Amino acid sequence: MDWYLQGLLSLESFLLAFLAAFILGVSKAGIKGIAVLIVTLMAVAFGGKSSTGMLMPLLIVGDVFAIFYYHRHAQWKYLRAFLPWMMLGVVIGVVIGKDLPEKTFQLTMGFTILGTLFMLIWWERKKKKNIPTHWTFGSFMGIMAGITTMIGNLAGAFSNVYFLAMRLPKNHFIGTAAWLFFFINLFKLPFHIFVWKTISLESLRIFLLLLPGLTLGLLAGIFLVKKISDSFFRKMIIILTAVGAVVLFFK
Repeated sequence: MDWYLQGLLSLESFLLAFLAAFILGVSKAGIKGIAVLIVTLMAVAFGGKSSTGMLMPLLIVGDVFAIFYYHRHAQWKYLRAFLPWMMLGVVIGVVIGKDLPEKTFQLTMGFTILGTLFMLIWWERKKKKNIPTHWTFGSFMGIMAGITTMIGNLAGAFSNVYFLAMRLPKNHFIGTAAWLFFFINLFKLPFHIFVWKTISLESLRIFLLLLPGLTLGLLAGIFLVKKISDSFFRKMIIILTAVGAVVLFFK
């Protein structure tokens, strides 16, 4: 392994990315609210823009598992209402991020991560969760989800709040979100390959190294989702992610 890593990435970067792949597997198995930590670890390992492409193959494999596991619970009317706005947001994100210098992109990711965290904390602390359900609310959340998923694979906070606003039960929530991100990640793929050029043969070789981490995370997630306290886990992730976002500003 050492000789192979030396040609691709440092041991430190590999360990951070392997941990991110593991956590991604846990997330796709059903433990939500931890995507921000995954993005932070990958950005520290590879830099801002490069990390977005590195994550794409892992995300798609995780999406395939999620739709296989939860596909029958998808609510297609909500998916059809949200997906076009999110696709528009992706295109806006492509334009915004295309020519940003790496340091600026990284700082943008850092602010996006912190903004997402504040939004999640706000939602957790909000006593009355009666948020607007008008189509303008859905279109705004969809566009923001598209922009943030392209800039930093961070659409979860916006899509989660939208689906919660629609009062979807747990399994319907997970099943609909699984199909949403499968479609949107496939939509993003050509932009990463041909516009941003963040996916290459080298990044795919790294993906193969990280695939075991994703697989272990999927298996662990199935076990952990029944054992771990959700409130404790989410608080721990918020703290760790905030630390990681600060690291991005000084890296």
